[in-house]
Amino acid sequence: MRIFNRNTIAAFLLGGALAAGAGALAVERHMGGSHAAVDASAHAERMLKHLYVEVDATDAQKAKIEPLVKQAMQDLKPIHGQLRGAHAELLTWLGQPTLDAGALEAMRVQKLQLADQASKRLVQLIADVGEVLTPEQRNKLAAHLGKLHERRHG
Repeated sequence: MRIFNRNTIAAFLLGGALAAGAGALAVERHMGGSHAAVDASAHAERMLKHLYVEVDATDAQKAKIEPLVKQAMQDLKPIHGQLRGAHAELLTWLGQPTLDAGALEAMRVQKLQLADQASKRLVQLIADVGEVLTPEQRNKLAAHLGKLHERRHG
């Protein structure tokens, strides 16, 4: 049985780039304003540079991957903002004299739909970038991300 089939490798492939996107969005969230957008972009670029080194990406591959990641970040930014508001919204509901279970359920469904949209977009990004890299590069990246995961999660 092969551990690293095409789908598994593709799933690991963009782990680093997805972390870059999530990290960039987190930077933007905490800093706010146009300065944050610059910092988020710079963070994503740093993460992509690490990705490129790990897989020995060619200049042609870099030219294809970077716009894919940047577009995904743009697509995910509004979804992230909407999901971010869920905590405050829940606290508002909890502070009411009576709880509206129907409204809470509607909020839960809405947030799940947003999470599903984000998940679909991330999977598309993984597939798109996976098509740019060679199988050997995907194996290198999977091995690297596996080591990072093991260090973080024991």
